[in-house]
Amino acid sequence: MRIKEVFHLKKFSYALVIILVCVLVFSLSGLTAERLTAYVSLDEEIARAVLSAFQKQTGIQVDWVRLSTGEAAARIEAEKQNPQASIWLGGVGLNHIEAKNNGLTTPYTSPNAKNVPPQFKDPDNYWCGLYAGALCFVYNTEILKELNLPAPKSWADLIKPIYKGHIQMASPQTSGTAYNVITTIVFLYNRNETLAFEYLKELDKNISQYTKSGSAPGRAAAIGETAIGLGYSHDQVKLIAQGYPLEIAFPQEGTGFEVASMSLIKGGPQLETAKKLYDWMLTDEAAKILADNYLSGLIGHPLVGKKRFDHQNIIGDHQL
Repeated sequence: MRIKEVFHLKKFSYALVIILVCVLVFSLSGLTAERLTAYVSLDEEIARAVLSAFQKQTGIQVDWVRLSTGEAAARIEAEKQNPQASIWLGGVGLNHIEAKNNGLTTPYTSPNAKNVPPQFKDPDNYWCGLYAGALCFVYNTEILKELNLPAPKSWADLIKPIYKGHIQMASPQTSGTAYNVITTIVFLYNRNETLAFEYLKELDKNISQYTKSGSAPGRAAAIGETAIGLGYSHDQVKLIAQGYPLEIAFPQEGTGFEVASMSLIKGGPQLETAKKLYDWMLTDEAAKILADNYLSGLIGHPLVGKKRFDHQNIIGDHQL
């Protein structure tokens, strides 16, 4: 073999060794990098924004599954003997309270929780609120005009026969939003469940579809699939900002609101890493992302350039 060929062969061998070393280093770094599995009940777009920012700042890879509140609660219950995730992010506070009572979550005192008002976090530190959202009616003004229907202004309006087949709400089987609607009605009837469920039977006559998630009725109203939807105000304000012909009404009798919360899952495989995400969700950076997505955060970050909802006649989910 000529000297020139030997020289080129050695150069190729050295290059191959360098490439293999780099591949090995990157592979090992991927194996040793912190990872976290989370169940997320935030809107998917918001979840991506929040978790991408967290990963960029911390280097922690979050593998997450988007589930409605009811779906997340059911999965955590089903996996209690062998938890697959370590944190539940988002979802109606009522369900986090139930998860605590059922022994599915574990307490954690985050140093950043001091920024959250006491009424929006668990006194035993099992859950902590992220934002508040009021229940409202959202209606498509163009559809109501076509149907020659007035806009609903009260819970009493919703059970009028004129709205039969023109309302959507989430299913109580899968959605914490729907559960909040039901408990709000019970509260408005002074906890008289008989009267409350008589109302719900009448409301059922006007429902055209029960959706899987709490935000779906608003989206259906936005694209004209229904005239009226029940949901949280922040979801509807976002749709209005996108140009859909929607308006919002808060029921005259009063309405309920959620405290979307987070909890650590008891026995989760990455609890120490999960605590880092829990802490980060209570930082100013996370609060700004929530505010930019029309969510009324709990740690004092303003909704920049956006109006907050009127807090009068609001029933908190911690009261229900």
